[in-house]
Amino acid sequence: MTVIKGLFSLIIIMLVILAVLFVDFAYKTFSLGPQEVKADAIVVLTGGRGRVEEGIRLYRDNQARWLFLVGVDPAVRKSELFREQPGARGGEGVILEKVSRNTLENAIYARELVVRHQVRSLKLITSRYHMKRATLIFRSVLSKEVAIYPYPVDSKNLKEAWWSHGGSFRLLFSEFYKYCLFRFFFLFGSGELRPASFNL
Repeated sequence: MTVIKGLFSLIIIMLVILAVLFVDFAYKTFSLGPQEVKADAIVVLTGGRGRVEEGIRLYRDNQARWLFLVGVDPAVRKSELFREQPGARGGEGVILEKVSRNTLENAIYARELVVRHQVRSLKLITSRYHMKRATLIFRSVLSKEVAIYPYPVDSKNLKEAWWSHGGSFRLLFSEFYKYCLFRFFFLFGSGELRPASFNL
């Protein structure tokens, strides 16, 4: 009986800790704001509404020398995403990456672009709900010499009152679960995934 009570107490404690961590994750997700700083590159994780458009807007506003659109469908052409406009900045600095299919692959293939173009700082654009996990993965995969500035984009499927909106709650909890998995993963694998330092 004592053993059962002990296990029950342990489960309760673990659930309380999980709830606290989840609420903290949700709070930090909504407290993230776009950082208005110039960078060497803008990295857009494609696949969510508004991400590419915001990346192009910042690029045309000369917020970075390069615009890396990562995770683009292989069938999509550059001209379909970036349309030249008279009097506006051209697409000579826009590069499409078409191989990666998930966030970890996004970071690994983006790393090749970062090293090749000697990028020292980047703005990372993705949906707000995806921002903490994406930032964790990019910080774990890229060289420590590269500064990362999160730039979240809001989406209609995530409501600020997430506790009263079933879809938002499920979306946030799914991201929290994946975020925790990657935190544990990088405790053991980050050394192998991060490249050696490079001279810029």
